Amino acid sequence: MDYKLGIYEYKNLRINEYMEYKKIKSFTDLIVWQQAHQLVLSIYQITKNFPKEERYSLIDQLRRAAISITSNIAEGFSRQTYKEKCQFYFMAKGSLTELQNQLLVARDIDYISQETFKQIANQTMSVQKLLSLLITKTKSISKK
Repeated sequence: MDYKLGIYEYKNLRINEYMEYKKIKSFTDLIVWQQAHQLVLSIYQITKNFPKEERYSLIDQLRRAAISITSNIAEGFSRQTYKEKCQFYFMAKGSLTELQNQLLVARDIDYISQETFKQIANQTMSVQKLLSLLITKTKSISKK
């Protein structure tokens, strides 16, 4: 399964055109899930270097928040009504905001460098934009 496929390859296509271009059969086909999955992998990578005493606090919180994003996107995808789908997509957005807050803490206590912070922050902004598009699109479909 190729998770890198997504926003970079299709960045010039609008979400509607992308959805027509590629039939979405699984949550893993969603660009937002693919980008969020890459974010999870990045979080796991950077937290490997955190101090051992953070094992059951900041490391756990960062990892749980990141995984919660992809998990809520996946669960929302499988829901029957558009209202339910949006509810889970909004929960994913909440987890993303929680992750952004925790990354600020990690940066401010020098667990991650400014450069690493910028890279991960850019990933979170990309996921945030895609989630907003998914929510907007889901809401518009529900009104048809």
